[in-house]
Amino acid sequence: MNGMSVQDIKKVIAQLPPDEVASLTRWLSDYHAQLWDEQIADDLDEGNLNAVLEEVDKEYRAGLARPL
Repeated sequence: MNGMSVQDIKKVIAQLPPDEVASLTRWLSDYHAQLWDEQIADDLDEGNLNAVLEEVDKEYRAGLARPL
């Protein structure tokens, strides 16, 4: 980062016109989703979700799943 704090960034954002805030909001939402996807992929690779996935498989095999 270039030395700007979150407070500095907030001040700059507050000076943007509404259409640029909307564009930034869309970008930030997409960026956050990308970070989340990467975290889920990392958790899967590291086996951190194995217990949850085993429970889901168990419930599915027991007939407890319903179509969405």
